[in-house]
Amino acid sequence: MSGNMNINQRYAAILGWFASNRPAVQSELHFRNGYELIVSVILSAQCTDRRVNMVTPALFGQYPDPGSLAAASFEDVLALIRSVSYPNSKARHLIEMARMLVTEFHSVIPSDIDSLMSLPGVGRKTANVVASILYDKPVIAVDTHVLRVSNRLGLSRGKTPEKVEADLESHIPVEQRAISHHWLILHGRYTCTARKPKCGECPLTQWCEYYSASDR
Repeated sequence: MSGNMNINQRYAAILGWFASNRPAVQSELHFRNGYELIVSVILSAQCTDRRVNMVTPALFGQYPDPGSLAAASFEDVLALIRSVSYPNSKARHLIEMARMLVTEFHSVIPSDIDSLMSLPGVGRKTANVVASILYDKPVIAVDTHVLRVSNRLGLSRGKTPEKVEADLESHIPVEQRAISHHWLILHGRYTCTARKPKCGECPLTQWCEYYSASDR
């Protein structure tokens, strides 16, 4: 069926399946407010959500708000997040991000993408995740999972996060963009994995370009 579909039919079929079968997915990061969300997302870069969730309780217990984190020492933050990937740069970014939140944004997480990206340690993907989850902004964050799944399914042939983001946002209705990020990232995390996709248990194979073209 995949080879006979146009792009609009492919999007409709795949999004339709997710909407019917995964109607209530959400981020696997544990957070209670915007401050905890942005810290967690910064920590999650090239690191698993599970690992981030293991270190954040102690981190938030010690630094429950931007003001306390802004006043923290690099060594103390590093000791709490040492087990995540790139802990040295992330410790610096977290402290600098908190200081800027306090001085420039009165400790309130900004809703504007450009303002979010002005914060240390916050790139476009992180900004989109925060804006989408916290403020229901109609944006789609593209990480390695979303890029891979979008390419394999045939939703985008873009090779950069920016191109894939543009393709997805041009086809996915505004009201579905926030949840579509979670649909795609979780599908990539657990089914359409990088090295060995689990096509035998994937419910999307009838619409998937990768599966249609693969030798089985």
